Amino acid sequence: MAEIKTLAAAVRSGTGKGAARSVRREGRIPGVIYGGGEAAQPISLNYRDMHKLIYAGHFLTTIFEIDIDGKKERAIPRDYQLDVVRDTPMHVDFLRLKPGSRLKVNVPVHFLNQETAPGIKRGGSINIVLHTVELMVPADNIPEFIPADLTGLDFNDSLHISAIQLPRGVTPVDRTNFTIATISPPAGGAEAAAADAAAAAAAAAAPAKGKAAPAKK
Repeated sequence: MAEIKTLAAAVRSGTGKGAARSVRREGRIPGVIYGGGEAAQPISLNYRDMHKLIYAGHFLTTIFEIDIDGKKERAIPRDYQLDVVRDTPMHVDFLRLKPGSRLKVNVPVHFLNQETAPGIKRGGSINIVLHTVELMVPADNIPEFIPADLTGLDFNDSLHISAIQLPRGVTPVDRTNFTIATISPPAGGAEAAAADAAAAAAAAAAPAKGKAAPAKK
C-alpha cells in the first residue's frame, strides 16, 4: 500500500495567472484540490517541499493528508506542471479522496528473479514492454508497485498481466491479457546459445586431458 504523507498548505484567495505569479514570487507553488463532490479549493504550497517530493519519485501514486490552515484533506496528485526551461515546479493539481472511492493510477512494474530465468541465464535479455500499468485501485489501497516474476521464462516466452498477482480490489484498466515483458535470445540467436551449451556439456563429459580412458574389459 502506498505511504500516506503529510503536507502543509495555505488557502490561496486569488486565481488566474497574475495571482499564480504572485504566489511564486513569495517562494510558494500554486495548486488546487478538486473532486469529491466539493468545490475546488485553491491552495499554495512550500516550493522546497514540492520540489523534493516531485523529484523523489512516485509522486503521482502518493496519498497526502494536506493540512490547509488547520483543515485536513486526503488527496492524491493528479498532475503537475514544470517550468519548460528550468524544470522547476509551477503548479500542482490534487484530487480529493473520499472513503470508498476508486481511481486510475499508473503503477510501476518491478521485475523479480531475472537472474534465475532460464532464458537470461543462457545469455538472453528481458524486453520490457510496459514499465507501468494503468490500474483501477481503491483510494485507500494504492500499491507502490506490482511484482512481475520472471521465474521459469525461456527464450521467446512472454509474461502477461494474467500471471501477475494483483492486490485485492485492484484491476487493470485494459481488460485484455496484455504483455508485460518477453525474453529475447542473445544476438547470435537461440541456436547459437544452444550450440554453446551443447559444446560445454560435451567438454564436461569428455575425459580430462592427459588421463587415459578406462580400459575396456
